[in-house]
Amino acid sequence: MAMTDTTSNAPANGKGTGFKFDIQALGPILALVVLIVIGYLLNPDFLASKNITNVLSRSAFIGIMAVGMTFVITAGGLDLSVGSMTAFIAGIMIMVMNALIPALGTGWGVILIGMGTGLMLGAIAGAVNGLLITRMGIEAFIVTLGMMVIFRSLVTWMADGGTISLNFSIGSIYEPVYYGGLFGIRWPIIVFAVVAILGEIAMRHTAYGRHCAAIGSNEQVARYSAVHVKNVRLMTYVVLGILVGLASVLYVPRLGSASNSTGLLWELETIAAVIIGGTLLSGGFGRVWGTVVGVLILGLIDNILNLTDLVSPYLNGAIQGVIIILAVVLQRARKSSR
Repeated sequence: MAMTDTTSNAPANGKGTGFKFDIQALGPILALVVLIVIGYLLNPDFLASKNITNVLSRSAFIGIMAVGMTFVITAGGLDLSVGSMTAFIAGIMIMVMNALIPALGTGWGVILIGMGTGLMLGAIAGAVNGLLITRMGIEAFIVTLGMMVIFRSLVTWMADGGTISLNFSIGSIYEPVYYGGLFGIRWPIIVFAVVAILGEIAMRHTAYGRHCAAIGSNEQVARYSAVHVKNVRLMTYVVLGILVGLASVLYVPRLGSASNSTGLLWELETIAAVIIGGTLLSGGFGRVWGTVVGVLILGLIDNILNLTDLVSPYLNGAIQGVIIILAVVLQRARKSSR
C-alpha cells in the first residue's frame, strides 16, 4: 500500500493550489508580533537586550522539551511527566556531583559526570514511559500521569521535604553553562536553537518524521504500510526523555538546587507551546517551527505580566490553560470546516 497520503506531514485543503490564508499556520506568528508590539507599548524596556536574553534563556528549557513533545504528540501520544521528570533528574544530578567531590575534587570532571547522568536518566525515564505504553498497552495519559506523581514524590523524599543544593564550589564552576555563552548569546538559547533546527529537519525531511505523522494520522494504515509503529512511538518517548535530561543539564547551574517545586507546571507549558504552534493534539501533523513560536508566545506573555500590573502574574497558569483550550477549539473548527 502506498504511503503518499498517510505519511504526508502537511494538512491538505483539497481546494486547489491557489493562495489561501491559513490561520493555523500564520495565526501564531501574528500573535507573536502582536505580543511584541503590546509589550513594547506597555514598557519600552521590554525590547531591551537584557530582557530579551532573560526571556529566551528561561524559555529555552520549555523549548527544548517542547521539540521532543512535538514528535510525541504528532505520533498520537502524550507525556504529562516532563516537569516532574526534570525535578527528579536535576535532584539526582546534584546528589551525584556532591557525592563525587571527596573522591574527584571540584572540577569539570565531576560536572561532566553529572551531565552524563542527567542525559542517561532522561533516556531511561523516556524508555520506561515508552515501553509501558507500547509494550504493555497502557494509555499514555495513565502512564505519564502516574510517572508524574512518582517523580515528584521521589524528589520530595530525596530532599526530605526541602531542597537539594549543589556544592557551592562546583556550582561556581558550573554556572557559566547557563549564564555564559557565545557572542553574547547564552548557551541555553544556542542549544534550544540547535535542537529546534535538528527537530525541524527530522520532522520534514526524514522517514522518522513522516512515520510519526503516519502513526498519528492512522495507526492501522501506517502498520499496513510497513511502519514499525511500536518502535517509532517508543523512540519518540526516548528522544523526549533525552531532551528533558538536556534541559535539566542546562537548568541545574541556574539555581544550583532542586526541590518539589522544580519544573512545576512545565508539562502544561510544554504541551501548550506545541498546540499553539499548530501541532494537532489528535496526532497526524506536527510543526516544530510552530512549536518554537508557541514557546516564544508563552515566554512573552509571562514576561509582559511580570513587567506590567495589568494582570497578576499568578494568573499565568490560567491564561495558559485558556490558550490551550482556544487552540484546540480552533483546530476542531478548522477540521469541521473542510
